[in-house]
Amino acid sequence: MNWNEFKTKLSENTELHLNFEFAKNQKVNPSFHITEIKQANITAVDCGGKMNAWTEVILQLWEPNTTEIGCSMQVSKAMSIIDLVEKTLPINPNGIVKIEFGNDLFETRLLLPQDFEIINDEITVKLVSDKTQCKAIGRGESCGTPKPKLKITNLQNSHCYPESGCC
Repeated sequence: MNWNEFKTKLSENTELHLNFEFAKNQKVNPSFHITEIKQANITAVDCGGKMNAWTEVILQLWEPNTTEIGCSMQVSKAMSIIDLVEKTLPINPNGIVKIEFGNDLFETRLLLPQDFEIINDEITVKLVSDKTQCKAIGRGESCGTPKPKLKITNLQNSHCYPESGCC
């Protein structure tokens, strides 16, 4: 999900309370804070030798040590933080959104917003783990190492021959 899609969904629901679900049926404490919004421009060379570049927009969440009773962030508050950040830091609208979160029971990691769920007066951002990938293989190329060649032996006693499909 890119930054523009994420912001648009939030801006359509400013009157709702904002939640984040980081694992099945596990939500960030409702008294969370948005502590910072980071923009990371990434340039990398993959194992196939191809240069790649992309932008990530990272929204960091923090749970206070004590729950603030009756304190739950409304989307309008989150949008005011986003507006404040964007006055200083121009955010790439096509940047990939990642949510940085961790607590005593869940080690800090970057999660991807997968979906939004609206129930009553709450909107919950459903998060999923980010996975590594091999971009070279994804392009149908080699992963930077040559593909092993098969050695066919003992052909005289076999019905198997090159290009027969038997091996």
